Amino acid sequence: MKAYLNAPIKEVITKFPEVAGILTSYDIGCVPCAVGTCLLKDVVTIHNISENKKAELMYRVEKAIYPDRQIAKPVPVAEQPGSKKEVLRYSPPLKALVDEHDLIKRLLKSVPGIAKYLRKNPALDKELVLNIVDFIRKYADKLHHAKEEDILFKYFDGNSDVLKTMLADHTSGREHVKSVVKALNENDRESIILHLEGYAALLTEHIRKEDEILYPWMDRGLSVSQVGELFTKFNEVDTVTQKGVAEKYRKSIELMEEQIITE
Repeated sequence: MKAYLNAPIKEVITKFPEVAGILTSYDIGCVPCAVGTCLLKDVVTIHNISENKKAELMYRVEKAIYPDRQIAKPVPVAEQPGSKKEVLRYSPPLKALVDEHDLIKRLLKSVPGIAKYLRKNPALDKELVLNIVDFIRKYADKLHHAKEEDILFKYFDGNSDVLKTMLADHTSGREHVKSVVKALNENDRESIILHLEGYAALLTEHIRKEDEILYPWMDRGLSVSQVGELFTKFNEVDTVTQKGVAEKYRKSIELMEEQIITE
């Protein structure tokens, strides 16, 4: 079993398809993940589930891998208060990142309406598309993702498969945006929509993984002094870079929402 614990989760799922259903039943979203390099042992460790659930999950996975092996069922133990899955709480700097997700999610939820709007109008609304690209590049990427990549992730092992997966998502998102700009220059309406939808699908799952899995896991590994350092560094970024950026893009998203609703 040790060999599989240290194997990439996609390899385990490919070899033992039943494992996919087991992970999904615990709200562990490895199946749709396009990277899948996280090790099985890390996938179990970082998720916010109780110790009894972890033992139960590993029992089911081991039975799926070794169906003929006699494996003792885990005996539930009394857990300490707070050991079960609860409402997620974050340290102040991590909560700031979660709050930034709210504005990004408003764009992502608007993508179906944007697609309908772009298809409905005879003339391609280039200004709308450029505003979307501007929001993604300057708010979601330059402000939000930069805090993660340039500051937060530096407190953890850069070779971690968990971080590699998150960074791969960032790279894929940027490629979608580049493709939107290319399609816009070529007046290719359907390619614009295709890559906006691809970006929305990618970032929706990415944000879920960060809010529910990555950030709580990171909070558990940060010391009190490190949390204080992060808070200071994030405030410095907001002071130097933001300068009303959040309010500017909140108004931009509101105008976009009104535009696609009224059409």
